[in-house]
Amino acid sequence: MSNLPNDLKYVGSHEWVRLDSDGTATIGITEFAQESLGDVVYVELPDVGTLIDAGAEVAVVESVKAASDIYAPVTGEVIEVNLGLEDEPELVNQSSYIDGWLFRVRLSDDESLGELIDADDYQSIIDNS
Repeated sequence: MSNLPNDLKYVGSHEWVRLDSDGTATIGITEFAQESLGDVVYVELPDVGTLIDAGAEVAVVESVKAASDIYAPVTGEVIEVNLGLEDEPELVNQSSYIDGWLFRVRLSDDESLGELIDADDYQSIIDNS
């Protein structure tokens, strides 16, 4: 069983969302996703200021095994990217929920929040994959 913090929300495409009270969200990939990818060697992040729609391709994580598209779990504007991943992409493997976050978004559409699932529902998805 993968580590699944209960304070996060998830989507079936293996991204997690930390919702903050100021209307922003921090986004990364789950421990399950990074374990499936293997050693991460490069992360292509969106530009700050990019408007993203829930479900759209927004970033790419490359590992020794494959490149994987990252999908936006929410709608909004990218307000920050994790610049530490430029020099240390392995942070995604080492600390996928803390230091290995990918980007932050100022939410613009609460409707996309309804698509997010809790840790138990996400666990069911990975158990059946």
